Amino acid sequence: MPQSAAAIGPTHASVLCGLVGSGIGGSRSPEMHEREARALGLPLVYRILDSEVVGFTAADLGQFLATLPKLGFDGVNVTHPFKQAVVPLLDELSEAADRLGAVNTVLFREGRTIGDNTDWSGYRAHFLAGLGVLPRAKVAMIGAGGAASAVGYAHLDLGAKRLAIFDPANERAEALAKRLGALFPEAEVVASASAAEALADVDGVVQASPVGMLSHPGLPFDPVLLSARMWVSDVIYFPLETELLQTAKAMGCATLNGGGMAVMQAAHAFALFTGREPDSARMLSDFAAN
Repeated sequence: MPQSAAAIGPTHASVLCGLVGSGIGGSRSPEMHEREARALGLPLVYRILDSEVVGFTAADLGQFLATLPKLGFDGVNVTHPFKQAVVPLLDELSEAADRLGAVNTVLFREGRTIGDNTDWSGYRAHFLAGLGVLPRAKVAMIGAGGAASAVGYAHLDLGAKRLAIFDPANERAEALAKRLGALFPEAEVVASASAAEALADVDGVVQASPVGMLSHPGLPFDPVLLSARMWVSDVIYFPLETELLQTAKAMGCATLNGGGMAVMQAAHAFALFTGREPDSARMLSDFAAN
């Protein structure tokens, strides 16, 4: 996060923030943020801003964002499919957001829009807590969007020696492999032509595409490509147990759902929105209990 944004903080006595995305009616972000705010005695409202309901597209995103601070918003989270589309629309980027080419948190401060990324650090902490004892030198990743950028960055930061990326839009996989490979030149980062090619001889696979969400049901690849020795991580958290995770678990794979990543990235975003440090352990406990 840029030091200037941290120093400025929110400009209102109460905090108004939200989530911008498509098909996000089932998101648990409002309850996570509002529950933690209540625990801290902080007046905060978190709204869902679903493009399918409000009626805007990536082409209208700049105009839509410009209206939000005029309506009193202090900031918004950004999710599929806008994490990359929002980048060129912002006045300033944190170092992480700039390196990743993806933004999941936008702050509105003194007439400026500031983009940050808390996905990668949230996923990193979550993976270490859930699967950190397992081998992770060779990783396959399905998807090459904004979430994949953050997750791939996290795995390379954790020491992955090889990251194979598959996306049905091959040009996106190639672009992400080139970006991440430049950031981590000591690792082999490649775009695979198929899921089968990506999953060949890997320690585990991280599912970072929207396939499996309530709004995008199904499997992102044929589970016959899995073996019991692999771990399977999914970044989706609604539903918490995707069809992929259910299938992988039945095959004997160690699995990790997206709940912890969702909580940890939210905790980091909460601190940016409010200038207050949340209790992440409490947030994780609340998420698991509800």
